[in-house]
Amino acid sequence: MSIPDSTLHLPLAALAEQVRTRRLDPVELAEAYMARLERFGPDLGAVITVTRERALAEARRARDEIAAGRYRGPLHGIPYGAKDLIGAEGYPTTWGAQPYREQRLPDATVVERLEAAGAVLVAKLASVELAGGFGYEQANASFTGPGRTPWNRDYWSGGSSSGPGAAVAAALVPFAIGSETWGSIFAPAALSGVTGLRPTYGRVSRWGAMALSWTMDKIGPMCRTAEDCGLVLQAIAGPDPRDDSAQNRPYRHASDAVLPRRPRIGVLKGNAEGSQAEVRRNFEASLEVIGQFADLVRDVTLPEYPYGAAASMIIDAEAASIFEELVSSGRVRELSAPEDRIGGYAGQVVLAKDYLRAMRIRRPAGEAMDRMFAEGGFDALVHPTWSTVSYPVDKPFDEAYTDLTGEGEGISGASNLVGLPGIAMPNGFGRENLPTSIAFTGRAWSEGRLIAIAREVQRRTDWHLRIPPGY
Repeated sequence: MSIPDSTLHLPLAALAEQVRTRRLDPVELAEAYMARLERFGPDLGAVITVTRERALAEARRARDEIAAGRYRGPLHGIPYGAKDLIGAEGYPTTWGAQPYREQRLPDATVVERLEAAGAVLVAKLASVELAGGFGYEQANASFTGPGRTPWNRDYWSGGSSSGPGAAVAAALVPFAIGSETWGSIFAPAALSGVTGLRPTYGRVSRWGAMALSWTMDKIGPMCRTAEDCGLVLQAIAGPDPRDDSAQNRPYRHASDAVLPRRPRIGVLKGNAEGSQAEVRRNFEASLEVIGQFADLVRDVTLPEYPYGAAASMIIDAEAASIFEELVSSGRVRELSAPEDRIGGYAGQVVLAKDYLRAMRIRRPAGEAMDRMFAEGGFDALVHPTWSTVSYPVDKPFDEAYTDLTGEGEGISGASNLVGLPGIAMPNGFGRENLPTSIAFTGRAWSEGRLIAIAREVQRRTDWHLRIPPGY
């Protein structure tokens, strides 16, 4: 039976109901998504490996279990893709980088947990090489070439989770697993027009995934809807003895949950200033929607700390240790982006005192951020995810929009430095039919509240359901 494209564009939760009631067969579903991965994936630069043999084996097992009445839950029989920083037994895990193209790793914890939930791995998805940690300044920073947003293939899909962003937007998979150290879930969510969840640092085990920064890396879902993000987070969150950073904080998703009271949401002062006109316009339109169910407090300011400088120092120092052999061996010269071939050297000379100073900033900065939420009574802060639409794939980033900055480092640097959760989602379109995005940032471990707020916005709008032309 041929599955129509309109079905493949459905949110995960809607697909799950059809699988549960046996209106959709997991094997046919996996085959349909793999056909789209093979048809559209190369043009989008979104796919490294289609995991066909594994996918069919997992899908057949799901079909047999569901037929026997052993339904595991909403991910059972649902295909997904994993960013190729995440290990998957039987296939290369390339980290998006030429020196590691033949590398094979065991299943990461997140893959193990998704398999336990019955999900079906259909693809390893493209990533900016080494998660962008060597300072890339252009879209062409992977041996697979630039990731392209399906809304306009002349433009970037965002990094470093470039493949997951494009693949979810084009319905090559119902959901994907990405990672973020500083913007790598939020950027592709914004530029590809999908919903991306950055969990609290320590919510999801990183074991089996490439490390860029031991103290800042986070793994999270990229989906069509906030509801879908909650379903995936429930499957992957929780402690792991193989990852000391993974906390005993499992997440229980309530699909029928409603906001228990009228939320109080802070609007960051000046965060939309300097953005493209369409980003500002769509942000204000989103605030009107949010104001229908929440109390908005304008002109909220972050506590004053050097968030961006501290985050940069920590990433440079930790990446230098992680990739010391790559740099010292000279194999760093095999990387695709010219700036990446030299970007790893600076971290090799970071002084210990500077790294320690940056690390010491984190505790008072985190405490100050938490006080701001508590004293303001904020359930979340709201802000544009990105201050521009996507960048052309044929220009360096700093030449794309010379009158604008890219993403403001304020809330992004702050939230990633201290490990706060956030959720980004599409809220309209700008120039060249490219999506814009809005995001909510919350206190540590507040994913449930963020998902509920985002779900309420999506209940009142349909930007998350728009389909790129031709897909």
